[in-house]
Amino acid sequence: MAASAYIPRAIEPALRRAADEFPAVVLTGPRQSGKTTLLRRLFGTSHRYISLELPDTRAAALADPRGFLDLYPAPVIFDEVQHAAELLPYVKERIDERRDFPGQYLLTGSQNLLLIGGVTESLAGRAAVLRLLPMAQREALGDPDAALPWESGRHPPREGAEPRSLWMNLLRGGYPELVASPRRDISLWHSSYVQTYLERDVRSIRQIGDLTSFQSFLRALAARSAQLLNASDLARDLGVAVNTVKAWISVLEATSQILLLRPYFSNVGKRLVKRPKAYLMDTGTLCHLVGLKDAEHARSGPMGGAIFETAVLSEIVRRLTHRGEDPQIYFWRTSAGVEVDFVVESGGRLIPIEAKLSSTPRPPMASGIVSFREDFGDRAAPGLVIHAGDVRLPLSPGVTAIPIADL
Repeated sequence: MAASAYIPRAIEPALRRAADEFPAVVLTGPRQSGKTTLLRRLFGTSHRYISLELPDTRAAALADPRGFLDLYPAPVIFDEVQHAAELLPYVKERIDERRDFPGQYLLTGSQNLLLIGGVTESLAGRAAVLRLLPMAQREALGDPDAALPWESGRHPPREGAEPRSLWMNLLRGGYPELVASPRRDISLWHSSYVQTYLERDVRSIRQIGDLTSFQSFLRALAARSAQLLNASDLARDLGVAVNTVKAWISVLEATSQILLLRPYFSNVGKRLVKRPKAYLMDTGTLCHLVGLKDAEHARSGPMGGAIFETAVLSEIVRRLTHRGEDPQIYFWRTSAGVEVDFVVESGGRLIPIEAKLSSTPRPPMASGIVSFREDFGDRAAPGLVIHAGDVRLPLSPGVTAIPIADL
């Protein structure tokens, strides 16, 4: 089979900048998000590549760390470094010998929980930490540098947005292999991905004896994507302890499979809910876990709204993360039931965003944003209602409806 064409990633400028400024760069993200391909593409001619996932290589690194670093001197790429986290103090030792030499060590890892702990202890102040997620749609469309809709001077929106292919894209998800190879069997790919994830990442982070129960938990959580997280209800439905559910959620967060969205708190005199909302980070994974294999069924079925809301959030998170930013995104809901799906904190202002499955935006869809803007006054930026159609129009003063393609 011919190799898939390389698709440029939006994180490339941030990654190059980090390698020019820091002695080490740590690139994290879920398995198959393209970390290895990206580093070898950008630095393959300047850095030797070593995978620490291979048992013999890992054993050599652990048996004699200094000898291993002598054998593979900087500049070097160490892939899946969480398999040999004990190597990190010795990497620190080498960096401190040549502190003014940037880009010495490029490290990847698919497990934030283990990796970031090692970085914090060993490479604090010496390493830039970036995260690579599955592809945003702008990357897949060959427009990785496009600005976000709320930014001034943004690129003009793409005309003739493609709502007909939207749900096929959501069903496939954003993993680079599926984006670059549209003929791949998505059901087989996602099934293999979930199984590989369970066997490799989950067991290496936490000793989970019964993977069948964990997989049932994964499917139950997927069915609740975009809902308030209730660990007690999940535990009761699955017949496991609440602490077990909380531990499993921490595993999913550590491996960038889910995002927990926290409520936005402010002194506006209203009691806000405290539980987070849980989202699967890839719509393809979400659709696979809930058994959806047809784009029309995904759109028109009971999960349609949750899938669309998940897609909007994951697109925003990917776009910001791939710039090297740490996205500050929340949701807003009062005890009276007034809510806004997403509140993006950017440039000292709060951008309220609603995700609506309808292709026909109407003024009532802006009601939550209108209330939010009234409560937060000058802190609130103009809001957006992001929908599944292809029209752009104002819904009320300070609220505009835009297609998801504009993201």
